[in-house]
Amino acid sequence: MEGNTLNEADRPDERLGVAVIGAGYWGPNLVRNFQASDRFRLRWLCDLDVARAERVLGGYSTVRATADYAAVLADPEVAAVAVATPAGTHLDVALAALRAGKHVLVEKPLATTYADGARLVAEAEERGLTLMCDHTYCYTPAVAKIRELVHQGALGEIHYVDSVRINLGLVQKDIDVLWDLAPHDLSILDFILPEHVEPVAVAAHGADPIGAGRDCITYLTLQLNTGAIAHVHVNWLSPTKVRTTMVGGAKRTLVWDDLNPAQRLAVFDRGVDLTTPQDLGADERREALISYRSGDMVAPALGEKEALRGMVDEFAAAITEGRAPLTDGRAGLRVLDILEAASRSLEFRGAVVGLRTGGDRALPALPTPRDGSAKNVNEAAGERR
Repeated sequence: MEGNTLNEADRPDERLGVAVIGAGYWGPNLVRNFQASDRFRLRWLCDLDVARAERVLGGYSTVRATADYAAVLADPEVAAVAVATPAGTHLDVALAALRAGKHVLVEKPLATTYADGARLVAEAEERGLTLMCDHTYCYTPAVAKIRELVHQGALGEIHYVDSVRINLGLVQKDIDVLWDLAPHDLSILDFILPEHVEPVAVAAHGADPIGAGRDCITYLTLQLNTGAIAHVHVNWLSPTKVRTTMVGGAKRTLVWDDLNPAQRLAVFDRGVDLTTPQDLGADERREALISYRSGDMVAPALGEKEALRGMVDEFAAAITEGRAPLTDGRAGLRVLDILEAASRSLEFRGAVVGLRTGGDRALPALPTPRDGSAKNVNEAAGERR
């Protein structure tokens, strides 16, 4: 029997072959996590600057660096591709990978337009391939816990969500603060809301007080189909860095402070209760119908795990199990829907704009754009990007 035993080196490698496309800002993080994963085997790092890719890999790596994307897609050992290139290239790079039969992970945003994102989703579904968005924050222990509490009903019916993501810089050259920072908060909102709750419309207000040529401050207000609202504030000009999200429910309110490692999550049993008239006696009806409660605060224990590692594990699980990942292409499409609608709202002075994913609702009439011209709303949205 011993003579028939395979040595460890002779065993077939069941890990999924993966290639990372892009060695810029985010690519090295993906390289590190794919190399650390026991579910993937990193085979290629592809970048137009081969020297940069080689520096990321280091002198002792067996991973191949190349500028030839066609060679990567032609490798039968590559089962999946992770795209970390500029957003404007996501459509072409991801579409080529899907057409080559590869599963695809795309850094946020999924694409630069809803139409392009829809093409990627349709292509992946038609070919039976996994398309996943790297909505990294959704894989943090804190956000995973928020999703769990919301879906379990621990907070009760959601009344509001308020999110703040502000800091000093970095003012981008090609996109405004909405497209730079809000995708994080919108992807988190999409991730934590129960299935029956969804945004149906958005109104946005922005400002460029420093003359950067693009909005540096933006406020979004999302209407949810339940009558609740969600608010997002993103800002490049704040002297302090703030990363907080508050989720208010009928039973409890949750506060997430991402910059407080000692207490990232706090759940407050405090709020407002409303007594309906039919529950009151004749004498009691003269009293106030609203009462306030002040209960305990609980700080849920959170595990320690790098978000990107959790995202990589989810990508592998979705591929091997043949299921949609938690942040699939349709999740990315819903975020794009809000971003495009918010851009239209910004161009038309904060008008409420309906969402595609909010059902067949007639869009409200839009006022004159901020520059006074009579631009078509779709043209205006396109020009902002």
